Amino acid sequence: MTNAAEMTANSPSESKLAKLQALFSRLWPSVLAYSAVLIVAVLVLKLPNMKDYVGPDNDDGMRLVEVRDLLNGQNWFDLMQYRLGVDGGTLMHWSRLIDLPIASLIKFFGMFFAIERAEAIALAIWPVSLIFPLMLAMGIAGRRIGGAMAMHISLCLTSLTVMTSGRFLPGAIDHHNAQQALVMMMAAMLLDPRYQAWSFIVAGFCAAVAMAIGAETTPAVASICIIVAIAWAWHGEIYAAAAKAFGLSFALFISLFFFGTVPPRLYSAVTCDNLSLGFYSLSAIGGGLLFVSAVFTRRLSRPGRFVALAGIGVCVAISAVLIAPQCLHNPLNDLDPMLIELWLSGISEAQSVIGISHTEPYALGAFYATGAFAMAACLFRIVQRDRVEIHLILLFLITVSWIIALIQVRGAPFSSLLAILPLALLIIDVRRVSNADRENVAAALCFILVVLASVPAVWAITADLIALRRDEQALRNEKAAQEEKQAACKSREAIAPLAELPVGMVVAPSEMGVPILRFSAQHVITAPYHRNPRGMLTELHIGLAEPKEAEAFLRGAGAMALAFCQGDISSQQLQRLKPDGLYAQLAKGNIPNYLQPYATASGVQYFLFKPVD
Repeated sequence: MTNAAEMTANSPSESKLAKLQALFSRLWPSVLAYSAVLIVAVLVLKLPNMKDYVGPDNDDGMRLVEVRDLLNGQNWFDLMQYRLGVDGGTLMHWSRLIDLPIASLIKFFGMFFAIERAEAIALAIWPVSLIFPLMLAMGIAGRRIGGAMAMHISLCLTSLTVMTSGRFLPGAIDHHNAQQALVMMMAAMLLDPRYQAWSFIVAGFCAAVAMAIGAETTPAVASICIIVAIAWAWHGEIYAAAAKAFGLSFALFISLFFFGTVPPRLYSAVTCDNLSLGFYSLSAIGGGLLFVSAVFTRRLSRPGRFVALAGIGVCVAISAVLIAPQCLHNPLNDLDPMLIELWLSGISEAQSVIGISHTEPYALGAFYATGAFAMAACLFRIVQRDRVEIHLILLFLITVSWIIALIQVRGAPFSSLLAILPLALLIIDVRRVSNADRENVAAALCFILVVLASVPAVWAITADLIALRRDEQALRNEKAAQEEKQAACKSREAIAPLAELPVGMVVAPSEMGVPILRFSAQHVITAPYHRNPRGMLTELHIGLAEPKEAEAFLRGAGAMALAFCQGDISSQQLQRLKPDGLYAQLAKGNIPNYLQPYATASGVQYFLFKPVD
């Protein structure tokens, strides 16, 4: 009787628990819950510590400048930054597809708040809003490859990645966060076990958006295209609808974005750092030919389909050689050697694994270890004939991103996110083994280590602990102090004296370029963007030249004022390279007669340029 009474008393709570478990075994409730908690956590933990409502990356500030130009009436098709550079402006390579939602948010909140407050709210909302599509992609992918358990593990690991990354924090309005969400959504769609057409329509759309936003995702998009094409050639009729849906979707949407964002005067131009005729034609040709092949070669055998696929590859390759041969290598390699040595080599996200090993060896684990672990897990599964197609797809995608990260570390976030999926399956299996023998300490330890190794932040923390034990803290403190001095050069207070001057050309280090554009109406000779090589070279020559020669460079640049900051890293580098150069002399207090001291703010000295007749 007692047992029956207890069972009756407990049944309501057990029923509620069962309903809750059933609810969170579904996709949408789980994704919404994780996204909501993560967004609140990001806002609560990060907003109070922010010193500025714009992210610390130069690209965040430059995006705001571009959005302001759009709101102030600059044409949708006009991406010229008229206040940057010495040639009447610099044509930027970014997309209006990111400008539009940010501008819309600012416009909306501008109806209720002052413009700066409206900007702050919009710049807080936009990055965290991208958490949801990323979590949706990871939830779909996890559920497709391993059910509810894999979905929850994927969402948990993604949450940790977002919290320890700066890409989805308030103020991070550069396009890298959107690109990560798009790449993961493409991967999720390819993992559809039923090859549903709608999944591949979404994949084609995401591929087109990713290409339109920026060229960084070109390897990932190319990988997706290769996977779809090979899967169609292998599977045949059961994959035909998927191949047709992807090919047609990709071709149509890339056409829409090309004609909707590229100005007509540039339709025939080929540039390798944004959506132009080169990337558009190759995408449309490849997608279109895949669609045609899937429609008209349905009766071919598997070898015949591979022959057709080889024909598509030949057509795309010939088109690349004829239309965009310059894009078959890294366009940044064409920069002036001086810019590569004094600017590009110092950009952390553009460094290779070799560069990182020299400058930040303890960061190697955070960038590469999780991806390498995931690739090993995929290879093991393939050898064991365990869910071979899933692991082949993930292995290919992770390997491509990981190789890109070896060349430029900016590819590491993609490989780390993709790595979550095979590692989620590994965690499930190791957990099952551990639970089957709870007395087995080795199995429990193995489970803990696999979970920890699946989180890039764990590798970073471990590296920090090792660095501390090896007396690296002094170097880190010195670096942090140097970065703080450089940040002071870029602050609102440092730029304030320029507001009192008439509009003109300001010569300043490249790291000060974006803050000057953001906080003043002045023109600036340079900012850290490869589309402005002449301005960047001119500023470097001014800093390196002896004072008498520097006057000619300043005159040629049409300079009104010069800004010199002792804390700027690039200026310090120029001083070491040329001790008798202009920047080195200014650091010593030797001011040539054509520079008239004007103001000093936050470590920045301003001089008016008065040419000597």
